[in-house]
Amino acid sequence: MKIHLRLVVLPLMLGLAACVTDYSKSEAPDQLRVDGAESRRELAFAPGSAYLTQGELRKLDGWVLSGSIRPADRVAVAAAGPPRLAEQRAAAVSRELLRYGIVTQTLALDGGVPANGAILSVGRYAVTLPTCPNWSQSLSYEFTNAFSSNYGCANTTNLGLMVASPADLVSGRTLAPADGQPAVAAVQRYMTDRVKPPPQPTASPFAGGGGGAGGGGGGDTGGAPGAGVGTGAQ
Repeated sequence: MKIHLRLVVLPLMLGLAACVTDYSKSEAPDQLRVDGAESRRELAFAPGSAYLTQGELRKLDGWVLSGSIRPADRVAVAAAGPPRLAEQRAAAVSRELLRYGIVTQTLALDGGVPANGAILSVGRYAVTLPTCPNWSQSLSYEFTNAFSSNYGCANTTNLGLMVASPADLVSGRTLAPADGQPAVAAVQRYMTDRVKPPPQPTASPFAGGGGGAGGGGGGDTGGAPGAGVGTGAQ
């Protein structure tokens, strides 16, 4: 009787093990999701002039102060006029935005800019972090030597938390000569002991999930469930 029980139990255990290891990463993706939207705003110049009027300067300042344009946005400027004048107009807009720490790029538009005007393209992006830690895959019966469901969670989450401009996750910026003004301003603040303090850290998306002891395992490479995942947002 005992021999028959062993013969029945063995296939049953093998069948259960096969069901547990039938796992796909698509069931629990660990990729960042980036959603974005673009808006356009117009500025006007006097005919033949490369200087913004006081009214246009107030309009531009209002956009920044209201949060319509932010340093983390992907901002590009296109200006109308002959090549030299268009370049000067775009530079005038860029200088004003740089006062708020907003760095712009040149936008090429064929015939889409009003005469004696400029267009600002403002791209705003938001990052959605993956659901981490992810222990949806059972580690009890793993015979395939494949990555666990939690593999990559820590690195992906850290990238999403640290990125200064989420637009950079969509596409890289055009390589161009560096703008020295922000770099010089940072050095001057350091030399005069007026360094800007970093923003207050936001609550970790993993807070309140478990006990504090024994968090030695790395987030991406396994470890027991409940091991801490470093946020690393420096």
